[in-house]
Amino acid sequence: MGEEEVSNKQIILKDYVDGFPKESDFLLKTSSTIKLKLPDDSHDAVLVKNLYLSCDPYMRNRMREADGNYTAPFTPGSAINGYGVSRVVDSSHKSFSKGDLIWGITGWEEYSLITDTSSLFKIQDADLPLSYYTGLLGMPGMTAYAGFYEVCSPKKGETVFVSAASGAVGQLVGQFAKLMGCYVVGSAGSKDKVDLLINKFGFDAAFNYKEEEDLNAALKRYFPDGIDIYFENVGGKMLDAVLLNMRLRGRIAVCGMISQYNLKEHEGVRNLFCLVIKRIRMEGFVVVDYYHLYPKFLELVLPHIRDGKLAYVEDIAQGLESGPAALVGLFSGLNVGKQVVAVASE
Repeated sequence: MGEEEVSNKQIILKDYVDGFPKESDFLLKTSSTIKLKLPDDSHDAVLVKNLYLSCDPYMRNRMREADGNYTAPFTPGSAINGYGVSRVVDSSHKSFSKGDLIWGITGWEEYSLITDTSSLFKIQDADLPLSYYTGLLGMPGMTAYAGFYEVCSPKKGETVFVSAASGAVGQLVGQFAKLMGCYVVGSAGSKDKVDLLINKFGFDAAFNYKEEEDLNAALKRYFPDGIDIYFENVGGKMLDAVLLNMRLRGRIAVCGMISQYNLKEHEGVRNLFCLVIKRIRMEGFVVVDYYHLYPKFLELVLPHIRDGKLAYVEDIAQGLESGPAALVGLFSGLNVGKQVVAVASE
């Protein structure tokens, strides 16, 4: 009896992208097929059915032919990849069995053969929505945890500012800070997102950066005594204004700089001398360096989720074909909360 072979829709990047990415930079390929059994010579590999795919800002940097990034660029003409939640169809890996639910790097397609399993985590707590493992319980959650607790070394009562605060990472950083007893302010790009920060996520205050002519003045309004911790997701003019408002021995965790990702020439930062004057520690970080702390992270967040102390908002697009629009929408702020693509329901 022959092995079952199924069609396998894929999202293909046509070519490297300059400026803002568009839906037309991608192609939905429907002619691909895949066998639902691993090749006999495969070792430590898994074949998976993809259930949810994660849209993340770092993926923009993978759409350009660039040296020196911490992730390899996509290959034009091939399916893109990123974080997702999948069910194992077949496995030659001792840690994963048929039927297991996993999260980690997978292809933007219906089925994926994964030979590099180093990024994969087995899902033990499947009573929670599986889509959470693209965000709250996956890479963005770990990013918020590592950046806030490990890089920023927060203390109760400190003042915390989070930019892009309604996104997958920012919404969690703000809530972690509130759980520690900090004063927290976030910035976002619409009135609805500002309302969400205050009413859903419990930030002490929030503002729409698009309505502020003077970011320095805005920060002084919300932080009259200065900022102890800045969780940086934006870069550019926002970082410049924050530097002027940091307190002595403040900490800045540089997670991302989404305002710069689509520019051919990045904006300069003029106020870096504040690092010296105020003895500020500014540190960039990449979440993969902290994945060994994942069990510790789960110990912290799972009780809070089950007790209803951590709010979480997702923006779920239905069907693989909706993937390109969902992904490019990140860069114009179309999503509210964590952007996810639902590929299959089982």
